[in-house]
Amino acid sequence: MTKDNVQGAGEEEQQAQSKKALKKQQKEAEKAAKKAEQQIWVRARIHTSRAKGKQCFLVLRHQQFTVQALLAVGDRASKQMVKFAANLTKESIIDVEAVVKKVEQKIESCSQQDVELHVERIFVISQSEARLPLQLEDAVRPEGEGDEEGRATVNQDTRLDNRVIDLRTTTSQAIFRLQSGVCQLFRDTLINKGFVEIQTPKIISAASEGGANVFTVSYFKTSAYLAQSPQLYKQMCICADFDKVFCVGPVFRAEDSNTHRHLTEFVGLDIEMAFNYHYHEVIDSITDTMVQIFKGLRDRFQTEIQMVNKQYPSEPFKFLEPTLRLEYKEAVAMLKAAGVEMGDEEDLSTPNEKLLGRLVKDKYDTDFYVLDKYPLAVRPFYTMPDPNNPKYSNSYDMFMRGEEILSGAQRVHDAQLLTERAMHHGIDLEKIKAYIDSFRYGAPPHAGGGIGLERVTMLYLGLHNVRQTSMFPRDPKRLTP
Repeated sequence: MTKDNVQGAGEEEQQAQSKKALKKQQKEAEKAAKKAEQQIWVRARIHTSRAKGKQCFLVLRHQQFTVQALLAVGDRASKQMVKFAANLTKESIIDVEAVVKKVEQKIESCSQQDVELHVERIFVISQSEARLPLQLEDAVRPEGEGDEEGRATVNQDTRLDNRVIDLRTTTSQAIFRLQSGVCQLFRDTLINKGFVEIQTPKIISAASEGGANVFTVSYFKTSAYLAQSPQLYKQMCICADFDKVFCVGPVFRAEDSNTHRHLTEFVGLDIEMAFNYHYHEVIDSITDTMVQIFKGLRDRFQTEIQMVNKQYPSEPFKFLEPTLRLEYKEAVAMLKAAGVEMGDEEDLSTPNEKLLGRLVKDKYDTDFYVLDKYPLAVRPFYTMPDPNNPKYSNSYDMFMRGEEILSGAQRVHDAQLLTERAMHHGIDLEKIKAYIDSFRYGAPPHAGGGIGLERVTMLYLGLHNVRQTSMFPRDPKRLTP
């Protein structure tokens, strides 16, 4: 064999080897690509579907998140399978086996913008009826946008009549996840402060606030009432040496108020605590709890806040540390300076509360503040009068974005004074005997307050109706669903 022949054979062998190596590399690259192509099983609802030639695009939704899925006729999907997928009704629950693929261009219409799912198998778990009482894309359209472009938005009654569908929207999902966060932060903060959680009865023998606005229920051969507040029981626990208590539970108000902020049943976050020297110890505890809630929401729920903001834009919620505390007299002076005519001992009307909120925001740059030392005449009978000025009281309200979210006070803890105050208010002493008797055996000075969960959620997010933050709202006109 000549030298050239040997060389030629060697070159062929090298070429064959390099071809082999190339094939191996290709195979490995394919393997790596396959590995990188994560294969997953997903259960989700069909949010929207759109068939286009030999392809079908689905937007899949799980809770508040969405991702685009693609079925295309080819080795992974038959023509029949694509047609089957295209005919599935919106809101049906499906399982898909799919490959996760990165996309070149961001998918703006989905929350997962940099990937899509290439579907290989699809199963229907629960099929939705074709006719939906409302369209989810209409229900999340920002207010005003629908009118401009002639597209529909969904009115409040339609939403509430079909709440199970409305609660599926990304906005509703975000609102109620954040609301759950308010409760958790309230509980965690107070437990860390040494509070005890209590449960109080909701069926009671006398009106808690000693006034009207109560629901009467038949109770065997007599009548009972639905509790307007856990007031009496919180105070009894303080008299029973629990020192610091809180409760989370329903509160009933038979007020025929058809406003954006009143409900006949709402969730009360209630606090009561004994103090040593001054009722401001209690105000400080409550304001610090609120600040911890605001910080927790800001730090843990940005995704939800942004999601709600897409549909209902609002300014981020501002608060100060320590919380701003103004006296009622100062508030009246601010309102008078702004041209409001009102007496020094007159209660704040809703428009004046709102105006005061704007004045405080302009001057102090906060959405949250306390108003202290209310006139005694506008507070309930169990409110402790101010020892330095009998026209005023040791009572306070807290405000978010110019709306009241908490009403509280130091309570009268002396049975004799309590009896006098009740008589002054013209309350039937027989009806509140059990309440007054609680204080006859030694009661520490104490104060507290009640917060409305739905109002806090509404005002933190800058929403305009408390029904948006009540999962199944009850008002004078609504008892269902």
